[in-house]
Amino acid sequence: MVLGQGILYIVAGIFDIFSFILRRLLIRRAGFGGPSGVKYVNLYYAYVFDRCMEGAMLGPKKTNLIIFAMDYLKSNSPKMQLYGLKMLHNFLRKEPLRTMVILELTTYTKTVAFLINMLSWTSEEAKDIRSFAAKITAELAENLRVVPIPGAMQLIASLLDTVQGHNIKNPLLDTGSPETKQDNLIQQVGRNELTSPVLKWLKQMVLYCLIPRDEPTNMDEQNSHILRCWRKIAKHWSVPEEEPSTDQDLSPVQGMLILERLATFDLENCIEISRATGLISKIVEFTSNRTAMKNIGETHETLLKRSSLKLLARLASTKGKFGVTLRQKITEHLFLWSNLAEILDNRGSSQELRELTAELIRNFAMDGNVSNEIGHIPMIISRLMHAFLSQGASSSADSDQLLRMNAGQALALLAMESVNNCLVMLAEPGYVFIKELTIMIHSGRYRYIASSLLQNMCMHAQSELGNSDLKEISYITREVLEGIMDAEGTELEVLVGLSSQICNVVPDDFARELEHGQIKERFIKRLVNALNSNMIPTSHSPGIRRVIVEHVIYMMECNPGNADCFNKYLMMEALLKVERTTSRAENYRFFSDDAGLMEHSVPLSALVSRANELMGRE
Repeated sequence: MVLGQGILYIVAGIFDIFSFILRRLLIRRAGFGGPSGVKYVNLYYAYVFDRCMEGAMLGPKKTNLIIFAMDYLKSNSPKMQLYGLKMLHNFLRKEPLRTMVILELTTYTKTVAFLINMLSWTSEEAKDIRSFAAKITAELAENLRVVPIPGAMQLIASLLDTVQGHNIKNPLLDTGSPETKQDNLIQQVGRNELTSPVLKWLKQMVLYCLIPRDEPTNMDEQNSHILRCWRKIAKHWSVPEEEPSTDQDLSPVQGMLILERLATFDLENCIEISRATGLISKIVEFTSNRTAMKNIGETHETLLKRSSLKLLARLASTKGKFGVTLRQKITEHLFLWSNLAEILDNRGSSQELRELTAELIRNFAMDGNVSNEIGHIPMIISRLMHAFLSQGASSSADSDQLLRMNAGQALALLAMESVNNCLVMLAEPGYVFIKELTIMIHSGRYRYIASSLLQNMCMHAQSELGNSDLKEISYITREVLEGIMDAEGTELEVLVGLSSQICNVVPDDFARELEHGQIKERFIKRLVNALNSNMIPTSHSPGIRRVIVEHVIYMMECNPGNADCFNKYLMMEALLKVERTTSRAENYRFFSDDAGLMEHSVPLSALVSRANELMGRE
């Protein structure tokens, strides 16, 4: 037995000598690098040995690198905790380990709770622990629901407080305090030690002996080939270098990234963000160009601004009644609109920032009260018009098209139910707004956005339209009428709404187009059929029956003889069905799940009564 035990120890020793091959392979497979990678693998070997000794030899406990790192994460030693965090961070950057880590961590809620709790460790000794905990949380956020973790959102929000602002004081509110000077003596000594001549000499000798930079010129071809092969082998089995830190290592950047991904993943996360005390204000503050943060570069500032705009756009796009409440809470911030206006007006702002800002304004403009508030900041409307109408916006780049689309949609929403916003747009210097809109309708690009804008210009700013504007509107009448013949759904609602306003603004030209084009009866029949086929209102186009009834009213007001043609195609019967099936939902322009947005001032039932009156119904 003693002899057998000795032989086993000898065999184990021999295998241990060659274990470096497996260890190097494991280092590369796990994505480790540098001396720390060697240390992690050595610790893992000792960890596996201990686990095997604790249990049965033939049935050891489940263990792998991920379990090993998670156990170190929950260690009582800060050093071991940091090792565990660094290993998990490495795994999350390499597939398929990333998928396995996310699955393991999201399964063990207690481990995730412990990880998030590390975000509150603000001491200087725990700086690295907090940083890596934030990076790992950012990777998990796309698959994480924080509701089961008490206080998680406040802990994440604490990452946004780590960059302190300049000491700007108010002489009426703050008391003076002597400033202390920082003693840099210890830091200077540390730098001197790191740059000592002895260390420099040793480093140069190691580089010279182990990593020859040039091949000798007198080396023959065979030796040169052997040397190249040896270098390839050495490179393959060597330990990779550690990857440097990225620009996103700053805690506020990581905090914003976590919040952005949490909001994208789950609605409940959005609710938690809205409930966290002061969190919305912190997010809005990062949209300012005049940041009060110090020791922050331009790259970090751009990252923070982009993340905050993305997060606000995601929150503002939340559907349902909660979305209405959330948008209202965000817009209560006093500096929000001035920050957004500055981003749009600043030529140094990137295309992406302007695009996100336009999207954010569009989402806010869905609420009527907010739309009126935006109208009191002419700079916002001016910059949106420039993005939507300028010749440079005709670029075919996807980013340019998306900016133009977002800006146009924001303008269309701002123009609805707002006389002031329509007047501001019409008075914008540098553009003949009505002509620009008619050109878009003719070209087919952004036709429905331009049609909606033109409809609201005719509705709310008719008194400001000049003769040239009215001529431009007359020129597109035939095209709009032809478009109604084929359109369905929301497109049909937009075009019928525009056609009814053309009939109201230029009734003679509209009637002439119907008569000369010999499409009057075909057009009226189309309106009746569209009314009959949309007796059940939908959330996608809740106003389609409203605009048709309005169009019928305008056509009979400008020419009472049209009533006979309507009666010929049974418009009276169609109106009777509408009268019996009017829905409260048709009093709103849009729906966001179960929440109606932009309520009309006149109910549909009143319009039906007016149409029946004009058709001579008793």
